[in-house]
Amino acid sequence: MNYYIDEPEWKWLFHHAIDWQTILRLYYPNPTEDDFESHEEIFEFLEEMISHTGKWAGTKIADRSERLDREGAGTIENGRTIPGEALAQLYKESKEMDIFAMVLPKEHGGLGAPTTLQLILLEQISRGCPASCAQLSFFTGTGEIINRLCPQELRDKFIPQIVKGEISGCMCLTEPGCGSDLGMISTTATVQQDGTYLLNGNKIFITNGGGGVGFVLARTQEAPEGLYGLSLFFVEQEIDGKLNYHITKNEEKMALHGSFTCEVVFENSKAHLLGEENQGFKLMLEFMNEARICVGSQSLGGIEACTAYARKYASERVQFGKPIAELPLLRRVLEDLETERDAIRALFVDTVSHFDIYQHFDLQKRRKKEFSPDEKRLYNKSKMWVRKRTPLIKYYTSEAYTSMSKVAIQVLGGYGFMKEYPVERFHRDSFGPLLYEGTSQIQSLMALKDTLKYIFTKPNKLIYGLCKTHPLLSIVLFRPKHRRKYYAVYYRFKKKLLKLAIKNLRPKGFKIFAVKHWQSIENIEKIMVHAETLCQGLSYIETLRVLHEHIALDPSREKLFCDYLTLVKPRLEAIYCDWKERSS
Repeated sequence: MNYYIDEPEWKWLFHHAIDWQTILRLYYPNPTEDDFESHEEIFEFLEEMISHTGKWAGTKIADRSERLDREGAGTIENGRTIPGEALAQLYKESKEMDIFAMVLPKEHGGLGAPTTLQLILLEQISRGCPASCAQLSFFTGTGEIINRLCPQELRDKFIPQIVKGEISGCMCLTEPGCGSDLGMISTTATVQQDGTYLLNGNKIFITNGGGGVGFVLARTQEAPEGLYGLSLFFVEQEIDGKLNYHITKNEEKMALHGSFTCEVVFENSKAHLLGEENQGFKLMLEFMNEARICVGSQSLGGIEACTAYARKYASERVQFGKPIAELPLLRRVLEDLETERDAIRALFVDTVSHFDIYQHFDLQKRRKKEFSPDEKRLYNKSKMWVRKRTPLIKYYTSEAYTSMSKVAIQVLGGYGFMKEYPVERFHRDSFGPLLYEGTSQIQSLMALKDTLKYIFTKPNKLIYGLCKTHPLLSIVLFRPKHRRKYYAVYYRFKKKLLKLAIKNLRPKGFKIFAVKHWQSIENIEKIMVHAETLCQGLSYIETLRVLHEHIALDPSREKLFCDYLTLVKPRLEAIYCDWKERSS
């Protein structure tokens, strides 16, 4: 199967839901310099690439997924990770297809393709095998971080090696006893006379820990406690033929067996400081955006895999004289699965489009480029959407992957419980994205923080939004039916949200819009109870926003919008009920 050619929905999204006009203009300002005649020809080339990778993911990667799960990623020998045969074959195919070169800069041997292509590719790979996606994402992901954060000499040295598939990397954050609370990190960094640092400590649960290089959060001498005493370091695994840090364990996990999850030990490990001391947490947050959107790619791939398999099985399995897919109750179950899958696809693609534009400008900003007024507006707009959507994409896709893969098991009945069928593996694999790169609860707290900041620092925009979407105004202005529906849901959500904030924070008088007031009052913990339901609601509203905008591009998209609205409207009402009951 080809995960692009055989998927009409993906073809529509690729052609219509990505802002190619802006992206191609940014990446290829002069097409002839890149051996193309026009942006249209470049688009055709990019589509051909994603068609090629769609076939690879739908055949070789998917066919190997069960074997990789059974055999595991590989072994640890003398402080290094050694890929097994199945993983080594994945790496070999990736090199042959220039997968590692796709989005890395041309001056270092890469293809310089838009980030959008890479994130769709990861989704395809994950549909075939989530563990393969986890491993491969740390090649180009590492290369992009090096390109953005490291000095020229490190870029010149390491990016060509990543392009050739010789090394990859990892993000070393978690420590024993220190997971979500990064302020507890105790790994130390001691400065040397030559300006390098020596790292001491150990990190756990590190995906792809033995790839060759790592980004490490550590604490320098006399650094303040907490998050703002952390610094970020770049460290090589091997220097002059000798190990600079050791891999001491590959965790035995419930799932994602084809991916290395390591304990990494630093003992006087030579490292380079990135940025300035005590700025590590800020830098880490910047590249965590892409990591979390990559998790969205991985989760969406898993959603597509379990949904497609459930549909295939139900169409072939005969009970009561007909395929079970035709039985009324199961027909509704499958339709709901596919509606949510297609809706999440749309939200993901729209977010990726904004993220690609943001990434391009962010790199230019790091290179000290001055922006024109139009470029600055485009940069600020894309930055706003990335900030808003990142926790939602991470939260919604990973939570949906777990719940939808559970339903896929139920569609198969007893067969779904057996290892002979892949849905039990889909479900096991779904728990990884829930946990790494920030748990669902961490994403919810981020969404809550940004939402409260928006309410209390930009009340004029909130009030304008409520006025603009008021149901009576929709009637007066004769808005299209789908827009009236969307505005009605949006208005009700924002109204309930504002009421929730005021009721829980209990500001006095005109202090309602005083940021210092609501940040310091004791009632802040009361509203934190609602962080996860808020994140759920925001995810549904943002998805509806995208689906409603797509109707302007293609009227036939109205059915998906209406089906998704029917699906999530009861969920939103349940959220409002929860807000009311738990705030009383």
